[in-house]
Amino acid sequence: MFEQDYIMRLIHEMVRTVMKLLFGLDEDGEEEVRLLDTLTEDDRGRLLELTNLADSGKINQAENKLCDVLNRDDTVTLKLALLFYNHINQYDGDFLDRADYSREEIRDGICNVLEQFGYGGMTGLFMR
Repeated sequence: MFEQDYIMRLIHEMVRTVMKLLFGLDEDGEEEVRLLDTLTEDDRGRLLELTNLADSGKINQAENKLCDVLNRDDTVTLKLALLFYNHINQYDGDFLDRADYSREEIRDGICNVLEQFGYGGMTGLFMR
């Protein structure tokens, strides 16, 4: 239990750090709201579709859809990915188990996205 809580906090701080470094966002607890404000209505709709799918227990399917829209030349999709992974990181361990997903997969997903966008050096912030 302690290890999972630690990983959950580590993931949250990683997302927060990336948001600060890449997008200049760092207001205690407000970075997600500020990042959402930078999205268009269509992008917010896409994020809502992904999070609703994940909320229904279909995290793997939601992540696959996310991967389909990632575009290295469009930082909006990086924002979507960070917001998506931050959202699913808030699930408790039982929900993740039922969805056949893990905190390690959340961490790995963030690292993979950062590498895809050319920020692989930031993945050193995580223990992999």
